[in-house]
Amino acid sequence: MALNPTALAESPAPVNHFARLIGVFFDPKATFAQIVAAPTWIFPTVLLVFLSAIAVTALNQRMDWRQYAAQQIEKSSKGADLSAEQKEQQIEAIAKFAPISAYVFGIPAVAVIILLIAVAMFGAFNLLAGANVKFSTSMAIVSHAFSVTIVNTAIFLLVLFLKPRGTIDLENPVATNLGAFIPEDAPKWLMKLGISFDIFSFWTMILIAVGFAAANPRKLKFSKALGITFAAWALYVVVRVGVAWIFS
Repeated sequence: MALNPTALAESPAPVNHFARLIGVFFDPKATFAQIVAAPTWIFPTVLLVFLSAIAVTALNQRMDWRQYAAQQIEKSSKGADLSAEQKEQQIEAIAKFAPISAYVFGIPAVAVIILLIAVAMFGAFNLLAGANVKFSTSMAIVSHAFSVTIVNTAIFLLVLFLKPRGTIDLENPVATNLGAFIPEDAPKWLMKLGISFDIFSFWTMILIAVGFAAANPRKLKFSKALGITFAAWALYVVVRVGVAWIFS
């Protein structure tokens, strides 16, 4: 059978997944143009889940869950009402199940977050901007924007092994946000608000905006894409801080 030269010329080039991950850091505009032209999301998502598994394994090796449980009970408003025996029972239960919970919830967490944000961005950009973006494209943009998690995980592991065993703050392990400047005895809602203003969160939002601007450059300027992304983030922060305030 004769080969069709035209078909061969038009066949898509294979995707270099590693080049895309590197490009997100050093040339995001050109890289996201390639990503939206040929959307892929499985490779970055699987890579980030793998890094989560490494981080959780290291955490369980370096964390003193019994000490952590005791500290959490003492901080709790109900801790003063518990007898010594009741406190010990709760400490034992937390220390037993916390390592298992870290694996069960910690490892797939990044994949779930990517999915939820991709759904939110898919709805926001199509409804508010008429971007006509496919869900697969939204997944590709968000999963590659989350590549900054690689840097975040590296810092987390560095902090985890540099600090004495069991002393890492699980609520704000990588202090790259305003929460690092808020006193420990501050209201819980205020701490949640401070933690929300994080370098990696803003970095991710900028990359998401670059990606959606590349997905439909005729309808979406970068400024508009960033405004939609920021509005969705602000709504999330309001809900998160509101819940913390209600239950504080």
